[in-house]
Amino acid sequence: MIWIDYLIVFDSIFLAIVVMMMHSTDNISDAFSGEKSELFKNKKTRGFELFLMRTAAALAVFLVVAVVLSNNLPHS
Repeated sequence: MIWIDYLIVFDSIFLAIVVMMMHSTDNISDAFSGEKSELFKNKKTRGFELFLMRTAAALAVFLVVAVVLSNNLPHS
């Protein structure tokens, strides 16, 4: 393993943690009852949720770039 492979492992673990911390707006009871309330669906994300969303997007882009770069670097 080279240095970028370690970055990929740490990035993927951190990305999984950030995604698990995000709050879901869907309710499981809506799936079984057939009701779907659209009243608060278009609510703008703010604060910590916005930070988590942007962090997850940045980590995902970094992960893709790091994997592509890792495939093009020579491994010893």
